[in-house]
Amino acid sequence: MELTYARYLKIEELLALQQPQSEPAEHDETLFIVIHQVYELWFKLLLHECDKICRDFSAGDLFGSIATFKRTRMVLKTLVGQLDILETMSPMSFLTFRSRLETASGFQSAQFRELEFLLGYKRPDMLKYQPAGDPARARLERRLREPSLFDRFYEFLATRGVAVPAALRARDVTRPTEPNEELQDRLLELYRSSPEVGILLELMTDFDEGLQEWRYRHVKMVERTIGGRQGTGGSPGAEYLRTTLFRAVFPDLWAIRDRL
Repeated sequence: MELTYARYLKIEELLALQQPQSEPAEHDETLFIVIHQVYELWFKLLLHECDKICRDFSAGDLFGSIATFKRTRMVLKTLVGQLDILETMSPMSFLTFRSRLETASGFQSAQFRELEFLLGYKRPDMLKYQPAGDPARARLERRLREPSLFDRFYEFLATRGVAVPAALRARDVTRPTEPNEELQDRLLELYRSSPEVGILLELMTDFDEGLQEWRYRHVKMVERTIGGRQGTGGSPGAEYLRTTLFRAVFPDLWAIRDRL
């Protein structure tokens, strides 16, 4: 059978995945489903691209990592833009089908937790939101045990002749990334001696800023839609989301800004 656009992209299967739970279907539930399904696709791409950056870092591939960071930054801009579309749904419209979500919550997004783990924001307690034996839980457990993107960055720095502090090379990779003053001194030297690496460091900072921007916009969208209510499925809602604001993925790059 000839390969067509529809067969290649599995369009019929894709369009069959939007199944509102309200009866009769509330108009805005389709918007809600589409936006969140698209988010999961973007999360899949971000994981795909960040895994490539990890490989680039381990191989010392400067230009490969630069190109991929540019792409991930544009994906984050798109994620922020999608919130503009979601905010066309009024709080009253959301309430017409919110109860149909039952225990479902974006807080349970295994892919977003995977992304957080991959970026170094590791919290074993997040595993409890995925049922034991579920494939998503297995992926999260693997991400928890694996070196993060920033751990791979230490490997990249070593390929550029940077003496990475021994404590960082031997650290427990199941713990969150923490700033290191000794590393910050080495990064400053690298900024001054290797302008091409400086471009990468700025792109990493751009990515970090983009993720923080998305978190902020997400919090404001939740506040605008449900205020201080508990989130769907019993999740903490905006109160929890506010605690994640301004947490840097690459804290050392922010710590040296006033020394550049």
